[in-house]
Amino acid sequence: MKEQLTTQEKVEAGMARRRRKEYLFRSVGIIATAVGILFLAVFFASLIVKGSTAFKQTFVQLDIALDPEVIAPGGELDLEYADFDGLVRDGLRAQFPDVNGRSDRRELYRLVSVGAAYQLRALVEKDREVVGTTQTLWVPASSNVDMLIKGNIDANVDEALRTLSDKQIAWVTALQDDGRLRSQFNTALFSNGDSREPELAGIKGAIMGSFYMLLVTISLSFPIGVAAAIYLEEFAPKNRWSDLIEVNINNLAAVPSIVFGLLGLAVFINWMSLPRSAPLVGGLVLSLLTLPVIIIASRAAIKAVPPSIREAALGLGASQMQVVFHHVLPLAMPGMLTGAIIGMSRALGESAPLLMIGMVAFIVDVPGSFTDPATALPVQIYLWADSPERAFAERTSAAIIVLLGFLLLMNLAAVIMRKRMERKW
Repeated sequence: MKEQLTTQEKVEAGMARRRRKEYLFRSVGIIATAVGILFLAVFFASLIVKGSTAFKQTFVQLDIALDPEVIAPGGELDLEYADFDGLVRDGLRAQFPDVNGRSDRRELYRLVSVGAAYQLRALVEKDREVVGTTQTLWVPASSNVDMLIKGNIDANVDEALRTLSDKQIAWVTALQDDGRLRSQFNTALFSNGDSREPELAGIKGAIMGSFYMLLVTISLSFPIGVAAAIYLEEFAPKNRWSDLIEVNINNLAAVPSIVFGLLGLAVFINWMSLPRSAPLVGGLVLSLLTLPVIIIASRAAIKAVPPSIREAALGLGASQMQVVFHHVLPLAMPGMLTGAIIGMSRALGESAPLLMIGMVAFIVDVPGSFTDPATALPVQIYLWADSPERAFAERTSAAIIVLLGFLLLMNLAAVIMRKRMERKW
């Protein structure tokens, strides 16, 4: 005959099963968290390994004679037509006097970046007294030399599989032996706009374009979003129209970002004839993108204010407007600002809507206003990632590191701001 279990035994057996399930659930959660952290660590490690080298740039030391006949023929300084490229080539030939033949000289000239001529011109423009002297300058090396020094080009593979010939590698080795090669911080990455030459390409234009766009975005989306949230939460009558608006706001927060780009292309560029590739248009598009996020976050912050605050203010004779602006809004502001910063973080990382309004164009000049042609940091990353040159790969990773740094700072600011301004009841 089957033994009957007592009530206590049944309870203990049930508790054991629940503990086993709880332990299993916790174990799965810990494993999932560990796997996520592992993948994140691998991602950041690979990104840092690939991108950290872009913050260093190789430079070549040359003795360049600033011939007055080239720079100031007839005693008249002519920076527009002066052959600064020729002066740099003369400095290279002086370092390797045994190099003869047109093809060999062409290979020799490729060791130095075309930016050396611009550096020489800037030197003469700054101090015209240097004309007629010989200057010892550190000029940027070409991207291929930079890749060789950083170990990204293997000198032991077949010459046909390399972007540098055996002769060029021998010249680079000779420069190293003479102490005429060095690596230093790559200031061009943060001071230059985009360029076809990897060693001259920088992210300053993209950073300024992103800055102007975010300025337009926060100036429009934050006040409009907060005003909409206050009206919907405090003043709007609860009927089917307000319910319809609320549903549409929630739906807009989930709409793919490229749809907002199409909307911006149709309205702001085709209909309103605003300039293409301008931060103004990009900011308007990103405002549409972040507006639902800010409205939802602001409404949640307003709902979090205890009803007793409103009731106490009304009991003391305050009007509905005074209750909202003197009591509810100051208490909800930390959550609103947090939502705004998170919305700005999302806007900073968006590229799809900006591609639709023409901000994918190759822009060399750094924008100086809201209507100048510009690009944004995510779009710059997209452009460099699509480039076949190997030197752009490390700059792509470096730009991603900079973008993630900005996003981290913005989210950290949101957390700190919320902690400092938050009140507990």
